[in-house]
Amino acid sequence: MRQPIIAPSILSADFARLDREIAAIADADWVHVDVMDGHFVPNLSFGAPVLAAVDRVTDQHLDVHLMIENPERWVDDYIAAGADSVTFHVEAAADPVALARRLRAAGVGAGVSLRPGTPIEPLLEHLGEFDVVLVMSVEPGFGGQSFMPDQLDKVRALRAEIDARGLDTLIEIDGGIAPATIGAAAAAGCDAFVAGSAVYGAGDPGAAVAELRRLAAAER
Repeated sequence: MRQPIIAPSILSADFARLDREIAAIADADWVHVDVMDGHFVPNLSFGAPVLAAVDRVTDQHLDVHLMIENPERWVDDYIAAGADSVTFHVEAAADPVALARRLRAAGVGAGVSLRPGTPIEPLLEHLGEFDVVLVMSVEPGFGGQSFMPDQLDKVRALRAEIDARGLDTLIEIDGGIAPATIGAAAAAGCDAFVAGSAVYGAGDPGAAVAELRRLAAAER
């Protein structure tokens, strides 16, 4: 059984002191980087230059989530900027399998994500093409939203298919992950947990990471 992967989202960090904010989560497994273009989602965040700056101050796994239109056009910029894995939205990609293969050929983990309203079933047959499937448990675009427990049905379907086929694909969840919700997500079968405000809204982000990891591990 894998140990849970805790991936704090720097979308909730203080951008004016980003180097210190990343240092505060030095014990986290991944650093989650949310990229938004104001088109695919109604919000803007940051792009490849900020990712490159993050890469200069940490050796942690940089888990890049592209909430953008036409991800095929932009993935090379994020690979060059230091991404260790790149997750794009199935709703935005012209050919998700081809894009995943392109990422893997570049030596980068390939992830695919789904909005809450997107069914999981059409993706199941292609799971072997992806290193990560990211289930959104809120509508993508803004931090601090409430967890949508009905999205755990997708997690359970993914877990059953991955286990039945003996795949190594990781199940990641993003949205409303906090001490009160991470246990249910872990019990449903998640491997990786994105947490923003639950980490950076805490007095001690490092302690918050450790507590989330403990709570997830208790349910696995």
